[in-house]
Amino acid sequence: GEGGRERGRAREGERGRERARPPQFDPEEEEQNRQKNVKRVAALGEKDGSVKLLEELVFGAEAELLHRLVEDEDEESGESEDESEARLQLQPARKAAWVDEDDELEEEVDMKHRYRRHLVRGEAESTMTKQKLQQRMREQFQKSMGGAPSWAESGAKKKKKKKADDDDDDDEDENEEEEEDDLLRRTGNFVAFSDTLPSGIVRMKKCLHANSARPSEDRLTTVQFHPSAQVVMTAGLDQSVSLFQVDGKTNPKIQSIHLERFPVHKAQFSRDGETVIATSLKNKMFYLYDMMEGRVTPVHSVRGLNEARVKEFSVCPEGGALLLTGTNGYLHLLTLKTKEVVRSMKINGDVCGVAFSHDSGKVFINSEEGEVYVWDMRSSRCVNRFADDGCVKGTSIAASRNGQYLACGSQSGVVNIYSQEACLNSANPKPLKAVMNLLTSATSLTFNPTSEILAIASRAEDEAVRLVHLPSLSVFSNFPVSKRKFVYRASCLDFSPHSGFFSLANNKGHAPLFRLLHYKDF
Repeated sequence: GEGGRERGRAREGERGRERARPPQFDPEEEEQNRQKNVKRVAALGEKDGSVKLLEELVFGAEAELLHRLVEDEDEESGESEDESEARLQLQPARKAAWVDEDDELEEEVDMKHRYRRHLVRGEAESTMTKQKLQQRMREQFQKSMGGAPSWAESGAKKKKKKKADDDDDDDEDENEEEEEDDLLRRTGNFVAFSDTLPSGIVRMKKCLHANSARPSEDRLTTVQFHPSAQVVMTAGLDQSVSLFQVDGKTNPKIQSIHLERFPVHKAQFSRDGETVIATSLKNKMFYLYDMMEGRVTPVHSVRGLNEARVKEFSVCPEGGALLLTGTNGYLHLLTLKTKEVVRSMKINGDVCGVAFSHDSGKVFINSEEGEVYVWDMRSSRCVNRFADDGCVKGTSIAASRNGQYLACGSQSGVVNIYSQEACLNSANPKPLKAVMNLLTSATSLTFNPTSEILAIASRAEDEAVRLVHLPSLSVFSNFPVSKRKFVYRASCLDFSPHSGFFSLANNKGHAPLFRLLHYKDF
């Protein structure tokens, strides 16, 4: 036992001497280890810095970050131009994102193909190598883009362009520079809408019916937006006139009046928006509804009016007067204050429509015989007369508020759009456009307040409503779009005061309402 303990002590003593022995020093290995450690530390430092930057971007510290970006920019701009160009030249050339091996093959391309004819510069170029075709396409692209786009330029060119731009910017006002810097340092949606209405497709949203709070039990004959309030009026053969607030969501009813044994043929706001004038189908009497006082006044007779009924009328733009359509081509000017006819005018044939010029001085009268008369309202004289091009029987007429257009509708469905100036001065004006999208009688025409849209409709057919883009004289392709019927037969069309909404009166007792998204106001 004692011999075994002695041998154990001897082995432990040997191990202790081995541990105490100093390790052999290898300078090369030590240097390699040191370099590895330096790299690891540098990598860790970079990683920590990037993490900190990300945290600042996500969680704030915006002012500090902007300050640091400005400092970095100043440090970069501190290097000389030669050093900068030398550094950029040392950078590797940008590689193509994708390479097709077939492009490298020497091959002749047929230039007679219809997709490549526009690239040919002479009859001799019936064929072209792939490389030359690629160069030709690149030149054409740069020509159409006004030069090479910034994303396609090399770093050196970008740097030179940036320096040239910086030199030009030095001459600008400091306030503008500050605003620009502020704009570029903020995030957000900077896309703005164009002021002009684009053609092709009209951006619109279908809303709840304007009169959904009180649908009519019979055909609606009138829909009209109030000239100043966010209110719409409907009237129809159910002997009622109703007012609704327009919000596009619930359209709550404001008021509704019932007119006993008086199916409403037409109802209109007065020019000041305080009174509603309502006429019927076979009555000589008509009603005045004072909205401010809530009083309904029947007008049983008009002094100087020799007509069996009062049905069609227009509110004069100057206010305080109505232009009544009589029989046998007569028009009567009636003052609302004294309820008497102060002047009458006559044309050949029956009157089918009336429209006032933008300055209220002239009135355009369309006759069923296909002729248009221009009357001076002050002198009560006919100052011009012309035949509506190709029209056999006229049905409607409308004039744009800006004084640019006049639209004439016919029984065939054709709507001719004229220059208003030509209609005032020429004995034979030619239409700017003949709109032939309606196949039945064009019974309703309405320009929007900005004179960019003309709404046309026929009450003889379902879904027969179209919107015409006036600057391009083309019809919007996406209205109406519903595969199932929604509009039905429209007898009246109207736009809100700033074109934000469009509505119509149909034979189902509804007033479909649409939000025109291009226009921001009601």
